[in-house]
Amino acid sequence: MTSIDLNADLGEGFGRWRLTDDEGLLTVVTSANVACGFHAGDPVTMRRVCELAAERGVVIGAQVSYRDLAGFGRRSMDVPSGELAAEVAYQIGALAVFARAAGTRVAYVKPHGALSNRVVRDEAQAAAVVDGVLLAGGALPVLGLPGSRLLDLAGRAGLPVVPEAFADRAYTDAGTLVPRGRQGAVISDPDAVVQRSVGLAVSGTVTAWSGARVEVRARSLCVHGDTPGAVELARRVRRRLEASGVRVEAFA
Repeated sequence: MTSIDLNADLGEGFGRWRLTDDEGLLTVVTSANVACGFHAGDPVTMRRVCELAAERGVVIGAQVSYRDLAGFGRRSMDVPSGELAAEVAYQIGALAVFARAAGTRVAYVKPHGALSNRVVRDEAQAAAVVDGVLLAGGALPVLGLPGSRLLDLAGRAGLPVVPEAFADRAYTDAGTLVPRGRQGAVISDPDAVVQRSVGLAVSGTVTAWSGARVEVRARSLCVHGDTPGAVELARRVRRRLEASGVRVEAFA
C-alpha cells in the first residue's frame, strides 16, 4: 500500500496573536512543523503545541527560518554561514526542550519560507542549514524539496532526507515552487487541492503552471495551516487519500 505523511506548519503565532488552528490541525496531520521563534512562535506557544502533539501522537519537527519576525520569515537574507548554522541549531535546541518536557522529541527539521526557497539552489546556505542540524546533535531527518541542494548535502552528510510536496502551491516545469509573489502561486480551490494531493501521493506527479505534468516524488505532503479553512481542507485531503488506498502515516 502507498503511504504518505501529512504535515502542517503549526505554532505560527506570537504572544496573544495566533495564526494557525493548532488544536484542530493536530487532529488530522501526522507531523507538526513547529515554529521555533524566529519567524513566528514564542516559548509559551512552542510548549503548548508540543504538549498537544504529544497527547495526540503527532510527530514534532523543528521549522527553522531566518530571524525575521516582522516578515514572517519570507524575506530572503544574506546570513553568514557560521551565523546561520548557529541559529538553526539554536532553534532546534529551543524546541527540543519543550518536546522533552512533553515526553516526546524533535524528530526532524524543516526550513521555512525564504530559507526553504533559498536552500533549493544556494549551496552555501544549504550547507549552513546542514551544519546547524549536525551541531544540534543526532541524525535528524531533513524535510525539503526533491532535487534541492539541501537534500543533496544532507544526504552526503549522513542525514536521512525526506522529499516534500505541496498540494496548494503551483509548480514550475522544473519541479520547483512558483514564487508566492506571482499570481496563481497559491492554489485556493479546495477541490483542486484535494485532487492534487491524491495525484502526488498515488502517481508522484502534479500539473505544473504551464499545464505540463511534472514528476514530484514525495514522502510527505504539506497542508498550510494559515490557509482559510485549513482544518476542514486537511480533513478532506486525508479522507480522500485514505479512500484512494493511501495509508497516511508519519515518516519519522
